[in-house]
Amino acid sequence: MKQKPIFDIFSRNISKIKKEPLQKETIIADYREKNCFVTSELRHLGLIVEFKELKVADYLVKDVAIERKTVSDFISSMVNRRLLKQLEELQQYKNKLLIIEGIDEQELYTDSEERIGMHPNSVRGFLLSILIKHKIPIIFTKDYKDSAKFISILSKRKSKELSLHVSKKSLNKKEQLQFILEGFPGIGPKTARKLLEKFKTIKNIINASEEELKEVIGKKAEIMKKLFEENY
Repeated sequence: MKQKPIFDIFSRNISKIKKEPLQKETIIADYREKNCFVTSELRHLGLIVEFKELKVADYLVKDVAIERKTVSDFISSMVNRRLLKQLEELQQYKNKLLIIEGIDEQELYTDSEERIGMHPNSVRGFLLSILIKHKIPIIFTKDYKDSAKFISILSKRKSKELSLHVSKKSLNKKEQLQFILEGFPGIGPKTARKLLEKFKTIKNIINASEEELKEVIGKKAEIMKKLFEENY
């Protein structure tokens, strides 16, 4: 008796089965990052970059908010205290990250000392403050390609996407006055508060004599007074 051929159900229409294309990950970037090399590299790595106006952070990758700074930008924003405000705003997100980019291209400590006269230990202290006080992890990347690779790997994690409904932190009047004073070299939060407690207004501080300022801030008074009288 001739045996009937066995019908293989798994072989049916195999040629018609098509593999679904892998879904590309989408990264939200602040519109100010549009012309930077990082977003260009992210697209080169096969990711979709969607540009929006982000009030906080430079990138939103799944459930992580990322603030990206080149070495020079990190140093300047550290000096003018802008970075402190940005770190406070990042606290609205559970997961946040600071990328300091370009350590292969620019020396972090030497550059800060040569450009603004800031001792390398001051930079180290600020980095420790970011980690311990603000509890924000820091990643040092070699260049823009390295930054993009970190972001790419982060985008492949399984996690929830972030809400865009966050806002810039608005400073009250006292904080605004303190923020202005902290823009001067060597004037930190404590010194700024001392000046305001003593002189009450910015106008009174500007009009104070060098001797009066020295009673509160010592040798820093000379630098401050020179800046008050400096031409643009």
